[in-house]
Amino acid sequence: MIGIVSYGTYIPRFRIKVEEIARIWGENPEAIKNSLGVFEKSVPDLDEDTATMAVEAGREALQRSNIPPEKIGAIFVGSESHPYAVKPTATIVGEALGVGNYYYCADLEFACKAGTAGMQFCYAMVRSGMIEYGMSIGSDTAQSKPGDALEYTAGAGACAIIIGKDPIAEIEATVSYTSDTPDFWRRDLQPYPSHGGRFTGAPAYFRHVVSAAKKLMEICGYSEKDFDYAVFHQPNAKFPQRVAGILGFGEEKIADGMLVRAIGNTYSAASLLGLAGILDVAKPDQRILLVSFGSGAGSDAFAIRVTEKILSYPRNTKVWEKVKNRVYLDYALYLKHKRMIK
Repeated sequence: MIGIVSYGTYIPRFRIKVEEIARIWGENPEAIKNSLGVFEKSVPDLDEDTATMAVEAGREALQRSNIPPEKIGAIFVGSESHPYAVKPTATIVGEALGVGNYYYCADLEFACKAGTAGMQFCYAMVRSGMIEYGMSIGSDTAQSKPGDALEYTAGAGACAIIIGKDPIAEIEATVSYTSDTPDFWRRDLQPYPSHGGRFTGAPAYFRHVVSAAKKLMEICGYSEKDFDYAVFHQPNAKFPQRVAGILGFGEEKIADGMLVRAIGNTYSAASLLGLAGILDVAKPDQRILLVSFGSGAGSDAFAIRVTEKILSYPRNTKVWEKVKNRVYLDYALYLKHKRMIK
């Protein structure tokens, strides 16, 4: 069996409420909350970026597993907010974690699905015998132009997944669905992303998530009834709720992974943090459907079966406990934390 042997998460403690952002722009906060299903979002501290959050998540994953750092044979960091345009984040993470020098390493960028792409790389490398363990991290400090609709949801967070043999959660199968659908982009040297409104829903998110999920279930011979939990990428709360309904999953199967209401869209970390929320409570032999989404566009789908190893795994610091550890900012401090003012 090959799959997830450990995981670690990091969520900044600072938050800003939808009401505070709406107050600045003269908008109706109740209408926004009803439209997006998001009530507040996480905000990075002044010294927190994609690299620092990735390191924190990676450290927790190693500490929980007792895997010696030097046994990590690959590190992939997925993000669309890498701190350097030319200098890898993954090397910073590897150095901070003490993995040595002999490891495969790369930064990945496929909008919000780069973290799950790294999981696929690690899975294939472990399965081929190239490495014993691989670490994939989704980490983002999401960008949003002040006054744009994205400002209400663009959050920050990180999740690290270690892939290896004898896992707490076996990856039974994975499949991807990809197309050139320009729903969201950021040109070189532009500080904020743009989005094509009418492409965001049906042609992009729903088409890719549903297609990847259905193909995976076809390959495995599963239906929605074979899964105890499901987690989908969370650009807002409405999209994963709607896609769950399309695929036949009830609200109870996605509830433990629905972090977006409280921390916003953490981009490359979003679906992985949702998975961590489910792994925090899952029991042996339960199955999880994980489907990410990255604009541009593509989805990675995974069939994951929880094993008996989960019973001895230290799930002492749960994701939802980190969500509840929060300090609220006003809009001026929010701008300072986001380095929009000095």
